[in-house]
Amino acid sequence: MTGPAPQIPNPLANAVYVASAHELAQLPPPQGPEVAFAGRSNAGKSSAINALVGHNRLAFVSKTPGRTQMINFFVLPGQRFLVDLPGYGFAKVPEAERQRWGHLINVYLTSRQTLTGLVAIMDVRHPLTVLDRQLLEWFLPTSRPVHILLTKADKLSRQQAASRLAAVRRDLAGFKQVGLQLFSSLDGQGVEEARRVIAGWLGAMTVWGQPDPIAPAAR
Repeated sequence: MTGPAPQIPNPLANAVYVASAHELAQLPPPQGPEVAFAGRSNAGKSSAINALVGHNRLAFVSKTPGRTQMINFFVLPGQRFLVDLPGYGFAKVPEAERQRWGHLINVYLTSRQTLTGLVAIMDVRHPLTVLDRQLLEWFLPTSRPVHILLTKADKLSRQQAASRLAAVRRDLAGFKQVGLQLFSSLDGQGVEEARRVIAGWLGAMTVWGQPDPIAPAAR
């Protein structure tokens, strides 16, 4: 008689907050591979991070978009980092502050040597906004991978969600380094798939029984 499938360890568990940066000068020195999360202020970024690490309160979740105003760093065992970037596009934030966020995100994404990949968070009901495209325009020239989470998939029917996924895939067909999936922090859809991608970028795949794939440049 076959028993239940063994529980696979979460490679992103045990993340611990270590630092925040309001300005570029406050960024901690590069120490190990980093995966950054970026998205519009109301796209569910904090909820996605919490679902991925399996901790309900690691990233701050607010009913008021625009509350994440700093770059927040969380460390995993082995000096691997998850980086929560400020949410963008919230209309009630003063223009000067929005410009500061934009500059902070742009410089971090294009110049951080230890950044191994970007997780772009987009609401499946409103993907690829002007600001989402700007984010991709900043990051894609670095030749590092991007993985898009189309969040809040539970808000649509299965057919509607599949249709949105196919439409975004067609739109981004020319970008080979971009991955794409449906995701829901509420019902867990796509969480394990996203964990595998992020763990691979961080070189944490040994917990899945696979070799550590960190490139020498990212060590």
